[in-house]
Amino acid sequence: MPDDDVRTLRVMTYNLRGLRQEVDALVDVVRAARPDVLAAQEPPRRLLGRWRLRRFAARTGLRVAVAGGGARTTALLVAPHRSVRDAHAVRMPWRPGLTRRGASTARVDGVRVVVVHLGLRAAERARHVGLVSGRLLAARHDAGAPVLVAGDLNERPGGPSWSALLGAAGGLQDAAATVGADHPTYPADAPRVRIDAVLVDGRMTVRQARVPDDAPVGVASDHRPLVVDLALPAAG
Repeated sequence: MPDDDVRTLRVMTYNLRGLRQEVDALVDVVRAARPDVLAAQEPPRRLLGRWRLRRFAARTGLRVAVAGGGARTTALLVAPHRSVRDAHAVRMPWRPGLTRRGASTARVDGVRVVVVHLGLRAAERARHVGLVSGRLLAARHDAGAPVLVAGDLNERPGGPSWSALLGAAGGLQDAAATVGADHPTYPADAPRVRIDAVLVDGRMTVRQARVPDDAPVGVASDHRPLVVDLALPAAG
Protein backbone atom coordinates (compact mmCIF):
# COMPACT_ATOMS: atom_id res chain seq x y z
CA MET A 1 0.00 0.00 0.00
CA PRO A 2 1.62 3.29 -1.04
CA ASP A 3 2.20 5.71 1.79
CA ASP A 4 0.36 8.46 -0.08
CA ASP A 5 -2.80 6.39 -0.55
CA VAL A 6 -4.66 8.17 2.21
CA ARG A 7 -8.01 6.84 1.03
CA THR A 8 -6.98 3.33 2.09
CA LEU A 9 -7.13 2.57 5.80
CA ARG A 10 -5.08 -0.44 6.91
CA VAL A 11 -6.53 -2.00 10.05
CA MET A 12 -4.68 -4.63 12.05
CA THR A 13 -6.24 -6.51 14.95
CA TYR A 14 -3.78 -8.29 17.20
CA ASN A 15 -3.80 -9.85 20.67
CA LEU A 16 -0.50 -8.67 22.21
CA ARG A 17 -0.68 -11.10 25.14
CA GLY A 18 0.50 -8.41 27.53
CA LEU A 19 3.85 -8.15 25.70
CA ARG A 20 4.82 -11.28 27.65
CA GLN A 21 6.30 -13.25 24.75
CA GLU A 22 8.94 -12.22 22.21
CA VAL A 23 8.51 -8.44 22.15
CA ASP A 24 11.10 -7.93 19.41
CA ALA A 25 9.23 -10.42 17.24
CA LEU A 26 5.95 -8.64 18.02
CA VAL A 27 7.48 -5.32 16.95
CA ASP A 28 8.71 -6.93 13.73
CA VAL A 29 5.25 -8.31 12.92
CA VAL A 30 3.56 -4.93 13.39
CA ARG A 31 6.25 -2.96 11.57
CA ALA A 32 6.07 -5.36 8.62
CA ALA A 33 2.30 -4.91 8.39
CA ARG A 34 2.52 -1.07 8.58
CA PRO A 35 -1.01 -0.54 9.92
CA ASP A 36 -2.77 2.81 10.12
CA VAL A 37 -4.84 1.42 12.99
CA LEU A 38 -3.76 -1.26 15.45
CA ALA A 39 -6.70 -2.66 17.40
CA ALA A 40 -4.88 -4.28 20.31
CA GLN A 41 -6.15 -6.81 22.81
CA GLU A 42 -4.39 -7.74 26.04
CA PRO A 43 -2.09 -4.71 26.16
CA PRO A 44 0.31 -4.60 29.13
CA ARG A 45 -1.43 -3.45 32.31
CA ARG A 46 -0.72 -2.74 35.97
CA LEU A 47 1.92 -0.30 37.21
CA LEU A 48 4.14 0.02 34.13
CA GLY A 49 1.59 -1.06 31.55
CA ARG A 50 0.94 2.30 29.92
CA TRP A 51 4.65 3.10 29.77
CA ARG A 52 5.41 -0.26 28.16
CA LEU A 53 2.60 0.22 25.62
CA ARG A 54 3.84 3.71 24.69
CA ARG A 55 7.32 2.32 24.23
CA PHE A 56 5.97 -0.49 22.05
CA ALA A 57 3.94 2.01 20.01
CA ALA A 58 7.01 4.18 19.43
CA ARG A 59 9.01 1.17 18.23
CA THR A 60 6.28 0.32 15.71
CA GLY A 61 5.86 3.88 14.42
CA LEU A 62 2.44 4.33 16.02
CA ARG A 63 0.98 6.47 18.80
CA VAL A 64 -1.39 5.47 21.59
CA ALA A 65 -4.89 6.87 21.13
CA VAL A 66 -6.68 4.89 23.87
CA ALA A 67 -5.22 2.77 26.66
CA GLY A 68 -5.54 2.11 30.36
CA GLY A 69 -8.43 2.97 32.64
CA GLY A 70 -11.72 1.65 31.34
CA ALA A 71 -10.14 0.25 28.17
CA ARG A 72 -8.66 -2.52 30.34
CA THR A 73 -8.18 -5.47 27.94
CA THR A 74 -8.04 -3.30 24.80
CA ALA A 75 -6.04 -0.44 23.35
CA LEU A 76 -6.08 1.59 20.15
CA LEU A 77 -2.87 2.65 18.39
CA VAL A 78 -2.87 4.91 15.33
CA ALA A 79 -0.33 6.06 12.75
CA PRO A 80 0.84 9.67 13.22
CA HIS A 81 -0.52 10.85 9.86
CA ARG A 82 -4.09 9.77 10.67
CA SER A 83 -6.47 12.10 12.49
CA VAL A 84 -7.99 10.96 15.80
CA ARG A 85 -11.10 12.46 17.40
CA ASP A 86 -13.36 11.51 20.31
CA ALA A 87 -11.00 8.84 21.63
CA HIS A 88 -12.15 7.22 24.84
CA ALA A 89 -12.41 4.00 26.83
CA VAL A 90 -15.59 2.17 27.79
CA ARG A 91 -15.82 -0.09 30.85
CA MET A 92 -17.73 -3.32 30.33
CA PRO A 93 -20.04 -4.80 32.98
CA TRP A 94 -18.09 -7.03 35.35
CA ARG A 95 -18.88 -9.88 37.73
CA PRO A 96 -16.51 -11.20 40.41
CA GLY A 97 -14.36 -14.07 39.25
CA LEU A 98 -14.15 -12.82 35.66
CA THR A 99 -11.60 -10.63 33.92
CA ARG A 100 -12.36 -6.91 33.99
CA ARG A 101 -12.85 -5.98 30.34
CA GLY A 102 -13.29 -2.81 28.35
CA ALA A 103 -13.48 -1.39 24.84
CA SER A 104 -11.55 1.34 23.05
CA THR A 105 -13.10 3.67 20.51
CA ALA A 106 -12.21 6.72 18.44
CA ARG A 107 -12.96 8.33 15.10
CA VAL A 108 -9.95 7.77 12.87
CA ASP A 109 -10.07 9.77 9.65
CA GLY A 110 -13.83 9.91 10.06
CA VAL A 111 -14.33 6.18 10.73
CA ARG A 112 -15.72 5.11 14.10
CA VAL A 113 -13.34 2.35 15.25
CA VAL A 114 -14.36 0.09 18.14
CA VAL A 115 -11.85 -2.37 19.65
CA VAL A 116 -13.23 -5.30 21.63
CA HIS A 117 -11.90 -8.31 23.53
CA LEU A 118 -14.83 -10.55 24.37
CA GLY A 119 -14.86 -13.00 27.25
CA LEU A 120 -14.50 -16.75 27.44
CA ARG A 121 -18.09 -17.32 28.64
CA ALA A 122 -21.02 -17.07 26.25
CA ALA A 123 -23.24 -15.15 28.69
CA GLU A 124 -20.55 -12.55 29.28
CA ARG A 125 -19.95 -12.17 25.55
CA ALA A 126 -23.67 -11.62 25.00
CA ARG A 127 -23.80 -8.85 27.63
CA HIS A 128 -20.80 -7.07 26.19
CA VAL A 129 -21.93 -7.40 22.58
CA GLY A 130 -25.26 -5.89 23.60
CA LEU A 131 -23.48 -2.88 25.08
CA VAL A 132 -21.22 -2.47 22.03
CA SER A 133 -24.15 -2.73 19.63
CA GLY A 134 -26.50 -0.51 21.57
CA ARG A 135 -24.11 2.17 22.75
CA LEU A 136 -20.99 2.32 20.62
CA LEU A 137 -22.24 1.30 17.21
CA ALA A 138 -25.07 3.79 17.44
CA ALA A 139 -22.26 6.22 16.62
CA ARG A 140 -22.87 5.19 13.02
CA HIS A 141 -25.42 7.97 13.12
CA ASP A 142 -22.86 10.39 14.52
CA ALA A 143 -22.51 12.67 11.49
CA GLY A 144 -23.02 9.60 9.33
CA ALA A 145 -19.68 8.09 10.35
CA PRO A 146 -18.95 4.62 8.96
CA VAL A 147 -18.06 2.09 11.66
CA LEU A 148 -15.83 -0.91 12.13
CA VAL A 149 -15.39 -3.37 14.98
CA ALA A 150 -12.05 -5.11 15.40
CA GLY A 151 -10.89 -7.54 18.02
CA ASP A 152 -10.60 -10.93 19.61
CA LEU A 153 -14.13 -12.36 19.80
CA ASN A 154 -13.13 -15.62 21.54
CA GLU A 155 -15.68 -17.33 19.32
CA ARG A 156 -15.72 -18.91 15.87
CA PRO A 157 -17.48 -17.28 12.89
CA GLY A 158 -21.17 -18.08 12.89
CA GLY A 159 -21.44 -17.91 16.67
CA PRO A 160 -23.98 -15.67 18.41
CA SER A 161 -21.51 -12.84 19.07
CA TRP A 162 -20.50 -12.71 15.42
CA SER A 163 -24.14 -12.76 14.33
CA ALA A 164 -25.13 -9.99 16.74
CA LEU A 165 -22.24 -7.74 15.72
CA LEU A 166 -22.77 -8.38 12.01
CA GLY A 167 -26.40 -7.36 12.44
CA ALA A 168 -25.53 -4.16 14.32
CA ALA A 169 -25.42 -0.62 12.95
CA GLY A 170 -27.61 -1.46 9.99
CA GLY A 171 -25.45 -4.43 9.00
CA LEU A 172 -21.71 -5.09 9.02
CA GLN A 173 -19.61 -7.47 6.92
CA ASP A 174 -16.82 -9.83 7.92
CA ALA A 175 -13.91 -8.29 6.02
CA ALA A 176 -11.83 -11.48 5.81
CA ALA A 177 -14.68 -13.64 4.57
CA THR A 178 -15.72 -10.98 2.05
CA VAL A 179 -12.46 -11.37 0.12
CA GLY A 180 -11.95 -15.10 0.68
CA ALA A 181 -9.31 -14.71 3.40
CA ASP A 182 -11.09 -16.59 6.18
CA HIS A 183 -7.87 -18.08 7.57
CA PRO A 184 -7.34 -19.31 11.14
CA THR A 185 -5.66 -17.03 13.68
CA TYR A 186 -5.40 -19.20 16.80
CA PRO A 187 -3.20 -20.65 18.18
CA ALA A 188 -0.32 -18.80 16.53
CA ASP A 189 2.09 -21.74 16.20
CA ALA A 190 -0.45 -24.04 14.53
CA PRO A 191 -3.65 -22.07 13.87
CA ARG A 192 -6.89 -24.05 13.69
CA VAL A 193 -9.68 -21.50 14.26
CA ARG A 194 -10.35 -17.85 13.54
CA ILE A 195 -11.50 -15.95 16.60
CA ASP A 196 -10.19 -12.54 15.47
CA ALA A 197 -12.25 -10.23 13.29
CA VAL A 198 -12.55 -6.93 11.48
CA LEU A 199 -16.22 -6.16 10.81
CA VAL A 200 -17.04 -3.14 8.65
CA ASP A 201 -20.10 -1.41 7.29
CA GLY A 202 -20.93 -1.37 3.61
CA ARG A 203 -19.73 2.16 2.95
CA MET A 204 -16.15 0.87 3.07
CA THR A 205 -14.88 -1.52 0.40
CA VAL A 206 -12.62 -4.35 1.53
CA ARG A 207 -9.61 -4.27 -0.79
CA GLN A 208 -7.70 -7.15 0.76
CA ALA A 209 -7.30 -9.12 3.97
CA ARG A 210 -4.58 -11.46 5.16
CA VAL A 211 -3.30 -13.36 8.17
CA PRO A 212 0.50 -12.97 8.21
CA ASP A 213 2.39 -16.25 8.42
CA ASP A 214 6.05 -15.18 8.37
CA ALA A 215 8.42 -16.60 10.97
CA PRO A 216 8.04 -14.05 13.83
CA VAL A 217 4.26 -14.55 13.93
CA GLY A 218 4.54 -17.99 15.48
CA VAL A 219 6.44 -16.79 18.56
CA ALA A 220 5.32 -13.17 19.02
CA SER A 221 1.92 -13.95 20.59
CA ASP A 222 -0.55 -16.80 21.00
CA HIS A 223 -2.67 -15.24 18.20
CA ARG A 224 -1.87 -14.39 14.61
CA PRO A 225 -2.97 -10.93 13.51
CA LEU A 226 -5.55 -10.10 10.86
CA VAL A 227 -4.68 -7.23 8.52
CA VAL A 228 -7.35 -5.59 6.36
CA ASP A 229 -7.15 -2.80 3.78
CA LEU A 230 -10.31 -0.70 3.49
CA ALA A 231 -11.23 1.91 0.90
CA LEU A 232 -12.61 4.92 2.77
CA PRO A 233 -15.87 6.52 1.59
CA ALA A 234 -15.47 9.54 -0.66
CA ALA A 235 -15.38 12.79 1.28
CA GLY A 236 -18.56 14.84 1.33
